Amino acid sequence: MAALRPVVLAAGGTGGHIFPAEALAGELQARGMPFALLTDDRGRQWQGALAVRPVHCIHAASPSGSVGQKLSALLVLARGLLEAWWALGRIGPSAVVGFGGYASVPTMIAARLRRLPAMLHEQNAVLGKANRLVLGGVGRVATSYENTRFIARDDGRARLVGNPVRDQVRALREQPYRPPGEGRVVDIVVFGGSQGAASFGQVVPEAILSLPQALRARIRLVQQCRQEDFDKVRQRYTRGGIVVELAPFFADLPRRLAAAHLVIGRAGASTVAELATIGRPSILIPYPHAADDHQTANARAFEAAGACVVIPHGEFDAVVLAGHLASLLAAPQRLAAMAAAAHAAGRPDAAARLADLVGEMTGAMPKQATGAAA
Repeated sequence: MAALRPVVLAAGGTGGHIFPAEALAGELQARGMPFALLTDDRGRQWQGALAVRPVHCIHAASPSGSVGQKLSALLVLARGLLEAWWALGRIGPSAVVGFGGYASVPTMIAARLRRLPAMLHEQNAVLGKANRLVLGGVGRVATSYENTRFIARDDGRARLVGNPVRDQVRALREQPYRPPGEGRVVDIVVFGGSQGAASFGQVVPEAILSLPQALRARIRLVQQCRQEDFDKVRQRYTRGGIVVELAPFFADLPRRLAAAHLVIGRAGASTVAELATIGRPSILIPYPHAADDHQTANARAFEAAGACVVIPHGEFDAVVLAGHLASLLAAPQRLAAMAAAAHAAGRPDAAARLADLVGEMTGAMPKQATGAAA
């Protein structure tokens, strides 16, 4: 019996692109299907399922900025295309799956030139710029939202699979949500990602400290905070008598989300997918400078499902946030309904669905569930 040819995963080096690639890698590994990762230098840092195979790095850059910067980036991408062409020749893949980010573009173009079966996965409610560049060369497009901007509704290539999440997130799927009881502790988790923690460190403390004392006394807070703001934020909470745990990064964030009564965060693709998989109510403040304002599209879709409250960044201040906090914490039944709506929107089998699509392209892989609860 001939050896199975590997599936190549092409992804940018940021977590939003790597996390779903990692989830698919884990599913492929469970099915006995070999894989390889093509990414940029940033992708070397990631571990998990992706670390069990050699990582192939290519040159990549974002064609943005001045005319000179754009031309320089195009030259870098051209070099990456040559590297991706040779890498695909050495690997001999059965299919290529792109997860977005400009580091995926050379590989997806090389796959088209080599006439390899290819597919895209889009994590957001807006098809990313990198994925739009290579859309014409793929046979399938796996989406995370029922309606994805820049993909025509009658595009027969589109398949709704959801956004794959990490194993440690799926493992929390069945942990039930228990709304805060009358007079009991309220656990709130605040995280803003690398591009959001600065404003959160200013607005969130002011909003919480403006709440009535009886409500303030019940709050137990976990908050991501930039290192340079750490002392200032801690002092504000300490003066207000708030029990808080601050850190620039929480390695066990999924567990903390599962323990939360309410989450305050941005609306990146991975954040929304993890909140949906675990099933937790949230207040989302989309990052306003995200490409094509995709975080607003993500948040509004989640809000339409009844799973969250959205505060546009331009309206994000202490008064508005405090109003939402007071309203939600006074209505445990509403929090429970939001948690249920978030849970219903979750697609914990997204990695399995994506692997099934890969199997359809290659004809060489059986369907197999990961064991995650649906």
